[in-house]
Amino acid sequence: MIDDIYASRYVSLPSKEDAELERKLRELKFKQELRKDWISFLLKDVIVYSATVIFIFTVAGFYLFTLIQRY
Repeated sequence: MIDDIYASRYVSLPSKEDAELERKLRELKFKQELRKDWISFLLKDVIVYSATVIFIFTVAGFYLFTLIQRY
């Protein structure tokens, strides 16, 4: 009976510590995923879309320049 009391006391402590470690691990994984999402957003949305807009303006500007040079 005394062994059961000590065993249950020792079992409950690691489970609380395990729960705390799992919570911290989940927080770290969430922050890592959030960081990946931000990097993906910056690469895909900011850099690619702005490069596309700059390319379109460059082509349109070159076309207008050639039209002006003809006349």
